[in-house]
Order: sequence, then structure tokens, then C-alpha cells
Amino acid sequence: MITIFTPTYNRGYIIEKLYLSLCNQTSNKFEWLVVDDGSTDNTKDLIEQFIADNKINVRYIYKENGGKHTAINLGVKNADGELFFIVDSDDYLTSDAVEWIVTNSRDIIANDKFAGLSGLRINPDGSKIGGGVNFGTIDADALTIRYKYNVRGDLAEIYKTDILRQFPFPIFENEKFVTEALVWNRIANAGYSIRYFYHPIYICQYRNDGLSAQMTKLRIKNPQQSSLYYSEYYKYNLPISEKLKTAINYWRFSFYNKSIKFQQKLSKIGLISLVAIPLGYLYFLYDKKSIR
Repeated sequence: MITIFTPTYNRGYIIEKLYLSLCNQTSNKFEWLVVDDGSTDNTKDLIEQFIADNKINVRYIYKENGGKHTAINLGVKNADGELFFIVDSDDYLTSDAVEWIVTNSRDIIANDKFAGLSGLRINPDGSKIGGGVNFGTIDADALTIRYKYNVRGDLAEIYKTDILRQFPFPIFENEKFVTEALVWNRIANAGYSIRYFYHPIYICQYRNDGLSAQMTKLRIKNPQQSSLYYSEYYKYNLPISEKLKTAINYWRFSFYNKSIKFQQKLSKIGLISLVAIPLGYLYFLYDKKSIR
């Protein structure tokens, strides 16, 4: 069985679209697990109505607001499915998504080298998120799929639940955001592959109130996670240009982190990164001026 997991916060105005796409699935081998991260709108009433409809298997958990990453941790802990598929509350699935996952995950589940599988995210008009040519099927990790195979844009990854339980999201006091890429990169660095398919299963449209649209602000407001993400990412086997960009961003957001001294910041990334400080500082000044 698959756990389709939705973390949500004040998305009562749009979550029904996802619900209807789940009701229209060609396979019922899934549960829909919703973790409500402290919504103050009508989300709870809507989900209770979906449960009462009894069309699909729905479970609902309410928690105090702590950020999407804390909702994912709770969802992974409570999931009943072998596979865990994060589908955001403002997105929805193609009608064959569950059936496709069930069919194509059989070899993956039995193979310990795989952490999961992935399909495509597409725009409502059917075009692939991030563009690019048809890459067929690729076995790779979450890092090499980008830099060896040059696959761009967000993908629709489905992870083994047991693997995710080994890689929980870190929690930082007074911070409510941790990028999902931090965990996906850790799983890749541990040697796990994903089987990537050029097959659309996930439909999304990036919204003005979504996390993607607010990413720079989130990096600024959550400097401890930013430092951790960029310091870890810098140490992976990346192209030189990507390492430089990563070092610049590390220093760019580290200026917001007042909790540790410069020497501690430097120790997390290394002496070579010092060349990136001037550009990082210029970006820091630009952010302070342009982002309100």
C-alpha cells in the first residue's frame, strides 16, 4: 500500500481538488494521510466531510504549527504504507498515478539499493516542470540525476517509508522551515538510488502563497537550517560552478545567523570557501534592501 501524504496549513480553499483527484484514482491501494500543521481555517471540517463520504481511506492528524518538515516527520511516523508519497495540498494527481506507482514499484521494494522511484511533475497544461527532453528511465541518486544527467525541475519522488524513518528532518528551535532537499541529499549520499521514469503523475502550479515563491525569505528567517543545508551540500561531489554558488549562498545566509561566531561558521564549510565571502556579503546586502 502507498501512503499519499499531505501536509497542509490553511489550504481549505483548494485542498478539495486534490481530494477529488484521489477519488478518481484507477487503483485504491493507498491511504490519504493528512497532517494539519495548525490550520485556523475550515480545513478540519473539510477533511471530516471527506472521511464521512467514505470514498477513500482518509486519516487526519492535527498538530500545532511547526513547519512542513515537522509535519512530514509526524506523517512518516504514522504512515501505514510501504511507500510514502508527499503530495502538497495545492497540487493533485493524474488518475493513473497510484496504479502506475504500484506497477513500477514492485522491483524497487524488493531491492535494497533503491530508496524509491519517481515520476514527473507537470504543469496543468501537461508540460514538464523544468522542461527538458524525454530521458526514459534512469537509475541514479538525487544528486547525480541533476549533474550527471542534467535533469531539471522538481520531480515526483516516492520514497520507501522505512528509509524515511532513518532520515528524519532536523528540528531547530525558533525555526519553521527545513528544505526537503537536505534529507533527499542525505539519502543520496548514503548510497541509495531512485528509479526515475519520464512519466507524468503529479500536477502542480506554483502559487504566490507556496513555499517555492517564498524561498529566499525562508532561507533568511531560518538561518540555522540554511547553514546546515549549504554546508552539507558543499561537501558533496558537485561541479566546481555549483560548489562556488553553494559557498556564496552559505555565506549569504550565514550573516543572518547570530547564534554562532565566524570561526564556527568557517569550520562548517572550510577555508577554501573564504573566496565566496565578498559575493555572499553583496547578496546579503541586496536581500536586506530588496526583501521586506
